[in-house]
Amino acid sequence: MCGFVPSMVAQGNLPYVDQKPIHFGFSLGLGTMDFAVSPADSVRVSSLNPTFSVGIITDLRLNRYLNLRFTPALHFGARELTYSFSNSSTKSLVVQSLPVSLPFYLKYSAERAGNIRPYVIWGAGASYDLATNEGSPVLLKPLDFFTEFGAGCDIYFSFFKLCPELKYSIGFNNMYNPNHGTVANDKQQFLTIPLTRLTSHMLTLAFNFE
Repeated sequence: MCGFVPSMVAQGNLPYVDQKPIHFGFSLGLGTMDFAVSPADSVRVSSLNPTFSVGIITDLRLNRYLNLRFTPALHFGARELTYSFSNSSTKSLVVQSLPVSLPFYLKYSAERAGNIRPYVIWGAGASYDLATNEGSPVLLKPLDFFTEFGAGCDIYFSFFKLCPELKYSIGFNNMYNPNHGTVANDKQQFLTIPLTRLTSHMLTLAFNFE
């Protein structure tokens, strides 16, 4: 019995929390959104505007090291496109974005050391942009599919886990809608002609509370 007590103490806070078959939590995040632009010679993403995200977490334990996670989230952000013209002038356009993402992840965790347990994640999912604006010169398609990967660390406190997590998302779809009829006779048509492809990228620093 004497040898058993120190081993229990050495586990630190919440010694049995990772043995739960399923648990829940919520997430708050900060990050940036941008586009991979084609062609890139005349149009570029000029600045990385900050984004804010909120989400919920459902975590299913598969084994000692592996978890399956579903983490739907809502992201508030924007992207700024800068156009360079032959007369050396430039023009910027802010494209608002409000995507709802529905990703599934596999989370692979290392052995726990005291109150710290690092991990890596990889997953994929779909997103739908609620801020699609028919009046914008550059209209985005609302639906995208993406893959996401990252790393984080479980930090065990007395009543919860705080999990800082850095992850990067890469979209698969061409989000640019070339058939945006509302700008056919618009003076801002020059903003759409240079574009052929926009793919979404997002970097997020999330703070998960579980």
